[in-house]
Amino acid sequence: MRSPTMFLAYMKKLVVVLILFGLTVVSVSAQVFKAGAAVRLITPSPLLPVSGGIGTPKKAVETKGELFVRACVFERGSTRIAIVSVDNLGWPSVLGNKSRALIKGIPPENILIGATHTHSGPDAYGFPNEKGESFADLPYLDKCVHAIADAVNEALATASPATLKIAVGDAKGQIAYNYYAPALYDPRCGVIQAVATSGSTAGKPIVTLVNYAIHPEVIGSDRGILSPDLCGPLCQRIESKAGGVALFMNGAQGGMVTADNRREGGKEANTWEECTRIGELLADEALRIVTPAEPQANPTVFCTVRNVSFPIESDVMKYIVKNSPLKYPVATGDKVVAQVNLLNVGSAQILTIPGEALPNIGYYIKRHMHAPVPLLFGLTNDAFGYMLTKVDFNSFKRYEYISRTSLGENTAEIYIEEALKLIAGSPKADGYK
Repeated sequence: MRSPTMFLAYMKKLVVVLILFGLTVVSVSAQVFKAGAAVRLITPSPLLPVSGGIGTPKKAVETKGELFVRACVFERGSTRIAIVSVDNLGWPSVLGNKSRALIKGIPPENILIGATHTHSGPDAYGFPNEKGESFADLPYLDKCVHAIADAVNEALATASPATLKIAVGDAKGQIAYNYYAPALYDPRCGVIQAVATSGSTAGKPIVTLVNYAIHPEVIGSDRGILSPDLCGPLCQRIESKAGGVALFMNGAQGGMVTADNRREGGKEANTWEECTRIGELLADEALRIVTPAEPQANPTVFCTVRNVSFPIESDVMKYIVKNSPLKYPVATGDKVVAQVNLLNVGSAQILTIPGEALPNIGYYIKRHMHAPVPLLFGLTNDAFGYMLTKVDFNSFKRYEYISRTSLGENTAEIYIEEALKLIAGSPKADGYK
């Protein structure tokens, strides 16, 4: 029989062990990877004019598909990030920052807001005409601001334990081509899929994110149709076949990587049926690419940010920025500042692009990224026109328009330099050697 002294010592040891065990359980639990996703409908009612770029928006008389905000949240330990896709031509930071202020529990700099780049959505830039007039519907844009915040807040509130499947591969079939030089585009499709590990949805996708460089302009802005273009059928196909929420983030699709809707005799198919064909084909390819990927348990989640200053050298872009009713902040010396993020999510490393980078820039950046799966999110956190290198700027007749609608010839040079600094100063993604 133990003495009271021995018993007391035993109990003290037991308490210490239980405390340490509890701390270990809490520590492990706090590091569990979680994912959540949510959507919000943003199709305007009544319909609004659609914008495919600079100029006065065109009246819309019908819809093909619906416009959505789609959001996902990834969390591990104290690190939380949100990725948002908006069915629009672009989504300026002046709007994105309003949403960030309404989102609780995620640092504003960890919230990435990108656009699908459909050319059949309402004007989100507030493009002014030659008289300085803009026809953007500001109350509608404010509703979208709140829809983005609501979707992210719901995705965070419903986040649950998950694993990741990540893969990249060439998307096969007639999906995209470069209008300026047919073969000069990136056929790689990157996919991040979070799969639930608990509850009634265990084993089913929470979110499937597809990253691919393409202009969704099958329908365009001149036909009186408001539409998500090919991105709508893409997301619907994935959601119907795999479950969960599907989300599309564009890539380096500038100058001019577009949907391959070519037909014999130089004709193009500009129909909703063609949007469906291309969108569903890309969806099927994305699922083919990601399905055999090995699940990654408790993947790393890392996020860093750099605010990059770009001079506005283009008279056209200077006029837009200074005359838009959105009141873009312009720094001294006619400069704009864009948020550029680098993320590591498991074996994927992601860099954001505040505009439409040409394919050669995308290839160059990806080649220097420290990840088995390098991804670029174009038109994310801002959308300041085209980004082409100094040697390409205004060098070809083909590049006259994209040079004119770029911030200037130094834009890409600045972005590349800052992106490489971000890569060099950040940890490598899981599995990179």
